[in-house]
Amino acid sequence: MLKKERFRRFIDYFTTHFPEPVTELQFGNPYELLVAVILSAQCTDKRINQLTPALFARFPEPESLAAASPDEIFTYIRSVSYPNNKAKHLAGMARLLMSDFGGEVPGTIEELQRLPGVGRKTAHVILSIIFNQPTMAVDTHVFRVSHRLGLAPLTATTPLAVEKALMAHIPKQYVPKAHHWLILHGRYICTARAPKCYECALREGCKYYLTVSGKR
Repeated sequence: MLKKERFRRFIDYFTTHFPEPVTELQFGNPYELLVAVILSAQCTDKRINQLTPALFARFPEPESLAAASPDEIFTYIRSVSYPNNKAKHLAGMARLLMSDFGGEVPGTIEELQRLPGVGRKTAHVILSIIFNQPTMAVDTHVFRVSHRLGLAPLTATTPLAVEKALMAHIPKQYVPKAHHWLILHGRYICTARAPKCYECALREGCKYYLTVSGKR
């Protein structure tokens, strides 16, 4: 199957069956999403959703978070991965948000990446969800699923290379949704250790399935 056909099947399937995908992180405004995405690095959305209600009750806006010490923030996020580093990132992020952006989450990748704890992936998540920009955040799920389905070549060995491969073939209007499609597919069907190939509607064109099933 040609790559063009793989992308067409991918988009056709998800636009039909999951036309309006959304993030599983729970948030009420851009500030809360920014905090949640920073915390979600190498941690499950389920865990983040369990602790953010208390965190947001204590720090409901950037100003209160900026006034807090990393030690105080740590007490609310101790159950996440790397809580010490993330507490420092949240404190620094909030302070810069207040000093340089008037407490408002900025809308460009350059400005977002100035914030502590915000890399390219996190910035793209914010731009996609909050500002509906055609950006592709490549996390471990997107990276794995893209290679397995044959949407990204094996030579795309970095998140940036996978991002470029996807952006070259997915129409701009579908890019924000495709990010969620790939994440959710990787989270529930195309899992890392035991992919549920026989539940996957895309298996017939999937390079990984063709290999493990012996049909190649």
